[in-house]
Amino acid sequence: MVPFIKKDKLQIMAFQTYGTNKHLYARGRALEDEEIDLSEKGFLSLLWNTYKRFETDEIRNTPITITFADKRIISGRTDNEGYYLIDEALENLRHLANAEGWLSYRISYSDTALKREILHQNQFPGEMLIPSKNADFGVISDIDDTILHTGVVSSLKWRVVLNTVFRNAVHRKPLEGAADFYHLLHRGKSGKKANPIFYVSHSPWNLYRYLELFLRINKFPKGPIVLRRMSSFGYRKSKSRMPQKQKEITNILETYPNLRFILIGDSGERDADIYINIAQSYPNRIMAIYLQSVPDRKRMQRIGELLENYKDTPTLVVRKSEEAMVHARQNGFIKK
Repeated sequence: MVPFIKKDKLQIMAFQTYGTNKHLYARGRALEDEEIDLSEKGFLSLLWNTYKRFETDEIRNTPITITFADKRIISGRTDNEGYYLIDEALENLRHLANAEGWLSYRISYSDTALKREILHQNQFPGEMLIPSKNADFGVISDIDDTILHTGVVSSLKWRVVLNTVFRNAVHRKPLEGAADFYHLLHRGKSGKKANPIFYVSHSPWNLYRYLELFLRINKFPKGPIVLRRMSSFGYRKSKSRMPQKQKEITNILETYPNLRFILIGDSGERDADIYINIAQSYPNRIMAIYLQSVPDRKRMQRIGELLENYKDTPTLVVRKSEEAMVHARQNGFIKK
């Protein structure tokens, strides 16, 4: 007799996204619930949780339904990796959002014939940010080595792997002063605004909840988190192909054509190249670029040479968040 193996319950992980009063942009993934405890300690527990984060059992090609507070219903479908993207024109979404601009909705499996137990009575929370019309500007920030020490400049990313595998999100430390600086940017010059903050990273979506918890625990302003698919890591880079981070940032700028932005990244990888390219492609849309320095002499030398001939947008390489704060105050971005 074949032993009975109990299957995991089903869940839908809705990512925090962004949209407009007339544009729904919902993103997430349908998966089996692996019961990952992000606060667990100990070598074996952390190793096992990391394995479960990357060895996902996705629910492929299945219909899903989004329901809003005003009873409107939108349908979608997951793809071959369990991801879904619902990108639709709608009307009058802003009235459903709270004071900070967050619109809440419920997402569920549409197929009542699924022969699996589903968590939370088939109701999962989702949120989309609709920035205020009165926002002074938006902020687009990298995560890796910009607000979270990850070691992305290390050979073969081994420090990224070690930090993710052997340290839980609760005990990871942000760069000093980063959360305070982001809150000042969020509140703007008057101290009363709700300027949107977008977090864009090269990390895979498998780390979404890990990074979401890190940002929340360390009191960073709430904002959409934009990552990339694990399968994209195997693609060979093409000179003609736009980097994924640049593509995502471009999408944000196109979504809010009347909003200017501050870009924050690090000097370790290609943030400077991407940000300068964006600033040149969108004249007068980028107010400032802040780059966190990294302990790598060759990379810092390259950044120095790159910025030597670039004067179009104020660009600062900083060691500490306080240095960026000084510049932001001098330019009227944040409250004095």
